[in-house]
Amino acid sequence: MARTPNPTPLLDASFADPEAMAEVLDGHPDYRVLRRLKPRREFGHKRQGEIAKVLILDTETTGLDSSKDRLIELALILVDVDKATGLPLQVQEVFDELEDPGRPIPAEATRVTGITDAMVAGKRLNEARVAELMAGVDLVIAHNARFDRGFMENRLPAFAKLSWACSVSEIDWQAQGRGSAKLEFLAHELGFFYDAHRAEMDCHALLAVLAAPLPNTGETGLARLLAAAQATSYRVQATGSPFSSKDALRARGYRWDAERKVWHTQVGNPAALEAECEWLKKDVYGGRSARIDVERQTALERFSSRAGECLQRDL
Repeated sequence: MARTPNPTPLLDASFADPEAMAEVLDGHPDYRVLRRLKPRREFGHKRQGEIAKVLILDTETTGLDSSKDRLIELALILVDVDKATGLPLQVQEVFDELEDPGRPIPAEATRVTGITDAMVAGKRLNEARVAELMAGVDLVIAHNARFDRGFMENRLPAFAKLSWACSVSEIDWQAQGRGSAKLEFLAHELGFFYDAHRAEMDCHALLAVLAAPLPNTGETGLARLLAAAQATSYRVQATGSPFSSKDALRARGYRWDAERKVWHTQVGNPAALEAECEWLKKDVYGGRSARIDVERQTALERFSSRAGECLQRDL
C-alpha cells in the first residue's frame, strides 16, 4: 500500500523558524498573521524635499479630565519627515519618563496602564530635556489630541505655542476603509501588534501607522496631518437653536457643550462652512434669520481649550 505524502512538508521543515511558519500561514487565504512591532529609528527613504520636525506624543494619566487628573507618563518621538513624500526619514530622539502625580493612582488607571504608585514614587519629568525636544518642532501629533493637549498644556504650558494635529479626527479612517480609528485596530490592519497603553509603545505604533500609505489615497498619514496643520478650520455653534432641533443636530454630528449650552461641530474649510450655514438655516432655524457664533481655528488652537478668532455669522 502506497504511503500518503505528508500534506504540510513546508511546515515541518520550518518548524524551528517562526518567521518561516508565519510566511506559510500568511500565504494561506484562511489566515492572517500579526507580527510584534519592532520600533525603528531608520526608515531607508531617500530625502526628496524639506524636512519637517514632528513630535509624536502620548500620555498616560490618572483619569480622563485634564482639569483635575494628572500625568503619570509622557513619551515623545522626535522624527524627521520628508515634506515632499510624507515619509519618515529618521527618528532623532525617543523620550519616555514616569511622573509621580502626588496622589494615589486610581485602580482603573493602573489596570489599563500597568503603572503603579511604586513605579512613579518620587519621579518627575526632566523638563529641560522635554524643552530641548520641543525646540524647532513643526508639529505635534497625538492619537486623540484633544485629550493629550489639555494634559500637556496644564503640565508644561510651552506646548500651547506649538501646532498640533490629531490622527483620530483629522484622518477620515472610515473613508479609508478602516472599521475603527482605534490605534490597536489600525495596527492590526497593517499586520502588527504591540503592548498597548504604555506611552512609548503607543508612540512607536502610531508612527508605524502614519508612515504607511492610506488605502484609498496613497498618501501617508503623516502627509495628511502635515497638510491639515496648514489649514484653517471652523467651530460652528448653533447659537440659540430651537430645542426641537436637537435630534437633527445630533444626527449630523453636533456635540452638546454643557458649559456654553450650545450645540457645535467642526468643519474643515470655507466651503464646508458655507454648506453648514445653509443647512443650519434650512433644517435648524426653519429658514428664519439667525446669528450664530463661529470660531476660526488654526493648528495653534485646535484641540485646546483656548478659543481661536471668534466671529459672528448672519444666516
